[in-house]
Amino acid sequence: METSSFLRTTLPTAKPLPAFQTLAPRPRPRPLRRSTIRAAITRGRKEDTVAAVREQLEGCYLLAGIRYEGLTVKQLQGIRDTLPETCRLLVAKNTLVGKAIEGTPWEALKPCMKGMNAWLFVHTEEVPAALKPYRAFQKEERLEETNDFVGAVFEGKFYAPGDFKALETMPSRAEVYAKLLGALQGPATSVVTTLQAPARDVVSVLSAYVRKLEQEVGAA
Repeated sequence: METSSFLRTTLPTAKPLPAFQTLAPRPRPRPLRRSTIRAAITRGRKEDTVAAVREQLEGCYLLAGIRYEGLTVKQLQGIRDTLPETCRLLVAKNTLVGKAIEGTPWEALKPCMKGMNAWLFVHTEEVPAALKPYRAFQKEERLEETNDFVGAVFEGKFYAPGDFKALETMPSRAEVYAKLLGALQGPATSVVTTLQAPARDVVSVLSAYVRKLEQEVGAA
């Protein structure tokens, strides 16, 4: 009995072990939904398209819309292959093109932004030569009624489909210079009179004559 009492008084009392604590699992990051990824990609593509349109507008003389509904990829590529190197044909949504031309002289093209359009960027003053390949394609495929030009902007002015004759019959720079040279080879008295004027007046006369020739050819 004494030994048992001694042990109880000398040995430390064992403390109960702490209960195990269950740690809550860390929340896993939510994976991006497919719709979110798709939206980001679509937004990026739209921005790229707007940037591409703005790039084509640099140094552009004429921008025309073409109704391409019903045309195949092969036909569109065939049109591209026949265009001069100074022209580009781009397929883009009206809303994106409208965003790219907003606040610029090309904004006059907005009235024809309906339906499915391809856009012809002409980076040369030789406008008739740029429009001719598509006219030839229309005639060959008999698409004059269904896939015509929907409009164009040239020098800040909007041209409806019925106004394209003025664009397609514009004189080339070589033609204007040829007519000017022919006029200078006319009666000697008129040439002498012109040459006797101050240099500034000579330039003004020649510029006015060039404009007159362009108007005459355009109205023919």
